[in-house]
Amino acid sequence: MTNQKIVPHLWFDQEANEAAQFYTSIFPDSKVTSNTTIHNTPSGDSDFVSFHIAGYSFMAINGGPHFQFNPSISFFINFDPSKDANARNNLDQLWDKLSDGGTPLMPLQEYPFSKRYGWIQDKYGLTWQLILTNPDGEDRPFIVPSLMYVQDLSGKAEEASDFYISVFSDSKREEIARYPAGMEPDEEGTLMFTDFMLEKQWFAAMDSAQSHDFKFNEAISLLVRCKNQEEIDYYWEKLSSEPKAEQCGWLKDKYGASWQIWPEVMGEMMANGTSEQLDRLTKAFLQMKKFNIEKLIEAYQGK
Repeated sequence: MTNQKIVPHLWFDQEANEAAQFYTSIFPDSKVTSNTTIHNTPSGDSDFVSFHIAGYSFMAINGGPHFQFNPSISFFINFDPSKDANARNNLDQLWDKLSDGGTPLMPLQEYPFSKRYGWIQDKYGLTWQLILTNPDGEDRPFIVPSLMYVQDLSGKAEEASDFYISVFSDSKREEIARYPAGMEPDEEGTLMFTDFMLEKQWFAAMDSAQSHDFKFNEAISLLVRCKNQEEIDYYWEKLSSEPKAEQCGWLKDKYGASWQIWPEVMGEMMANGTSEQLDRLTKAFLQMKKFNIEKLIEAYQGK
């Protein structure tokens, strides 16, 4: 999905390049697509890395030790036996590779919802849900980001996903499974699982009233690629809910999830600019909350 509208953005301390090389070495159809160093940021020199995992776009940054990954946002990896005769073996092999230095959160085994499933935190702290699946209805992609609503947000998964569906085009809900009675502390009727589409991309969400010591943070944000200022203005108005969190194109929505509202031309300038152009661009965007495309281009061009 090289043209995907919404791109998961991963914040590392100093491991972005190493992690991108690791992920692209263990997943099929994967590669690093760009690597740019931006100087004189608040974290010093920062590497921006773009890469594809199984054709799905990710971005990463070396931003310092400010945020740590946690399971509030994870990534489903769907192994579908109807498409791949070796799905189970391929799942097990990927689990073994992610297990190197990692920590299982749910052991790899059979569960009521799947013949083979496991949830693992890799050596960088990122979490993955590997599942043997054969979904009803429309095909699901290999990678699906998943949001888990915990603590005071438990019970908000349906409301939040309804909100996102209302904000983004080409959006719909698909599967929905609710907690039955007798599964305390999870409340009857809250979401055990749902998946939905935003901008023709699949996402998943779930509630969990179990005891968790984490919530959404900036370690994983969802970057929205915008073609023009009109799109930037639209998504900023719809999504931003915490003025103090607005900085350098970043915002937080009313559920605490972090987004970046990002002009596509920014990526082009970062990939192709000279060191002088990148220095001017950096100085300009560090002073902004919501990005102004015209001013960014003027700074890049030295006007």
